[in-house]
Amino acid sequence: MIVDDDLAVLEVLQLMLEGDYDIITARDGKEAVEKFKVYRPDLVIMDIVMPEMDGIQATKEILKIDPNAKIVAISAYARHKGKDMLDAGALELLDKPFTKAKLMKIVKKYISD
Repeated sequence: MIVDDDLAVLEVLQLMLEGDYDIITARDGKEAVEKFKVYRPDLVIMDIVMPEMDGIQATKEILKIDPNAKIVAISAYARHKGKDMLDAGALELLDKPFTKAKLMKIVKKYISD
């Protein structure tokens, strides 16, 4: 599942991953939590700064549902908010902008075929 309030980023991530993976998208943390309950994705790629519910709170909520959920944070603000995201339970941080190769390396690290 890809979670980002920026539609352009959401679309780029989806294009990078589709074909290799089934993609679910959410536009904010609240929607991500609701979709996680239904779909139980293998990996959540979560933006940190979003309206409605930020990635930090959404990560905490998802981990209450499934303590083994795999969440990777993406953000242009990783330096400022990254520690909070890791403290909330994210496995790792990916700084925006990033390359497709870097994204795929992280996804493959957490999703076994």
